[in-house]
Amino acid sequence: MYDQTKHSFQHEKIFTDKVSSFLGTFQIVANKARQSCLSQLVLGVIKSRQVQLPAIAEAIRLDKEGAQLSSIIHRLEDFFRESTLDFDAIALLLVLILGDKGKLRLCIDRTNWEFGNCSINILMVIVCNGSNHVPIYFELLDNKNGNSNSQQRIELLEKIVALIGVKRIGIVIGDREFIGHTWLKYLKEQGINFCVRVPKHHQIERMDGTKYLAEDLATENPLYLKDCLVDGVWVQVYLKKLPCGELLFLIGTVALAQYLGQIYKKRWTIETCFQSFKGRGFDIESTHIKDLGKLKKLIAVVSIAFAICINMGIHQDKKIRKIKTKNHKYKVNSFCRTGIDLIKDLLKGSPAEFENMMDKFIRYLYLKLYRYNKEKNINSTLSST
Repeated sequence: MYDQTKHSFQHEKIFTDKVSSFLGTFQIVANKARQSCLSQLVLGVIKSRQVQLPAIAEAIRLDKEGAQLSSIIHRLEDFFRESTLDFDAIALLLVLILGDKGKLRLCIDRTNWEFGNCSINILMVIVCNGSNHVPIYFELLDNKNGNSNSQQRIELLEKIVALIGVKRIGIVIGDREFIGHTWLKYLKEQGINFCVRVPKHHQIERMDGTKYLAEDLATENPLYLKDCLVDGVWVQVYLKKLPCGELLFLIGTVALAQYLGQIYKKRWTIETCFQSFKGRGFDIESTHIKDLGKLKKLIAVVSIAFAICINMGIHQDKKIRKIKTKNHKYKVNSFCRTGIDLIKDLLKGSPAEFENMMDKFIRYLYLKLYRYNKEKNINSTLSST
């Protein structure tokens, strides 16, 4: 007779043991008990698609024979109150899950929401490699939902440069908030290409010294301008009046201004990531955590869960069964949602099948870690000679 409770317990132990072992390679958290709790948190977030601790604890309790819900909640509260996470180690983990080949696209944006009288305001950079994308670094801004400043953005980019190097960054894409001389000058000096949308009131200065307002030049047909001065930085310019009446004013450092329109469309990737974090995925806006330090840990947990799920979804789409598309060519479900459903289905199957899937995934991650360390050692050798 099939014993679902017994098998559920085995599933949870398989996931916790294997993921804890791998996370221990990165020293994300100090001891094995915390590593195990982190793994259980990730699985609980995936299973429940919730971030409220009682919902996560309930998902964990289903896999623990005789466990009291209150004791699990207390252990999770201890994790967020007492544990110290290495966010650089988490960023390395997420980059490895993303893949070790090709130029990477960075999208930077903010997301915010209100919980009672508490304002949650998150500045985030996601890294994209083709269809795959993961959040890599994020900061909680204590400024009542206000914009980020240049120094905050530069500090995030410096962490990414230290992790993956300038040469692997293909381009940085940002919306109208992410302008300003200090920020754009930093990107140019680092040799990092960018594509940024600019508010319509900014001036365009040509090489002969003539100045224009963008809205005075734009028409319904795209206009491409080479070598213009905007915010004190020499850039290419793309202008177009959209059907809704808004002005699409893009600047960038790519070779041709004609490319800026297509590049900017890829900014939508970070919006889909936010959707997966929120209502269409893990419902992070429902958290009751107000302390910024604890909330940053929760975002890290959700980021790991998101990275696992999106990679499972991509693997499902490429290797097992294509995700259906609607008439408008968009997929019925996102890669992240597909990954969530796949993991939940595997959890209902036999422990042997689930363990086989986990073995393949962990071996896949260890291979990426091996390649990363090998390349890092080669680069270190070259730098010292």
